[in-house]
Amino acid sequence: MPFEFLRRKPKTSPADGSEPAAPGTSTGGAEGGSPTGARRGRPVPLDGFTEEWHLTGTMWIDGRLSDALNRRESITLDEVMWAPSDGSGEPEPAPGLKAVDPYDLILVLSGPESIPQLSDEQRAAFKVRKVPFDVAVEAPPFRVVGTVYLHPGTEPERLMERASDMFVVITDAVALVGEREVAGNQDAIMVNRFYLRGVKQVDKRTGEPVTPLPGQPLGGTSWQDRSR
Repeated sequence: MPFEFLRRKPKTSPADGSEPAAPGTSTGGAEGGSPTGARRGRPVPLDGFTEEWHLTGTMWIDGRLSDALNRRESITLDEVMWAPSDGSGEPEPAPGLKAVDPYDLILVLSGPESIPQLSDEQRAAFKVRKVPFDVAVEAPPFRVVGTVYLHPGTEPERLMERASDMFVVITDAVALVGEREVAGNQDAIMVNRFYLRGVKQVDKRTGEPVTPLPGQPLGGTSWQDRSR
């Protein structure tokens, strides 16, 4: 395993003004030591991408995966495998990788196993009325196409703005590197907003930008106006 393999760092600082961690701090040290608080929480599958690597294995987290990532704290890992992020090579063991800083992850794939068991009351509390948008987001070297749910009055382009949450959830999603699909038909792909370089509304069937309908408005108040 090369030292400091998680070396890509966006130039943008976190929304809270704190400085990003130094490259290489997420490997648990060059000697492969375990981080403090190892194996705290519950195990969920790891399936994530950095700029160069596709990582799989087990993460130990408390609560929902999205909450664990957005806390921006180092996450303990077990039995990690890695392969080139563009799908050009086979996975190999990465025994020295014992933890990951969420800041180093560009994409994280999420499935039913990442959601803890909730009571009916807790499940209802998480349900918030939102509006779906089909989008393509650019987080080089990745392009993710799927559906994002936003509060009424929020346009997808505002995902480029600073926010308290580091990751945005794209559902019913695929991820590509160039023309190669590296993650297809996913329940959800969480995208690190600090890596976002573009957001467009698209036709999800083709991945192409939505073409405005011809003609002029007939007057009155549009749904966009009502939502502002």
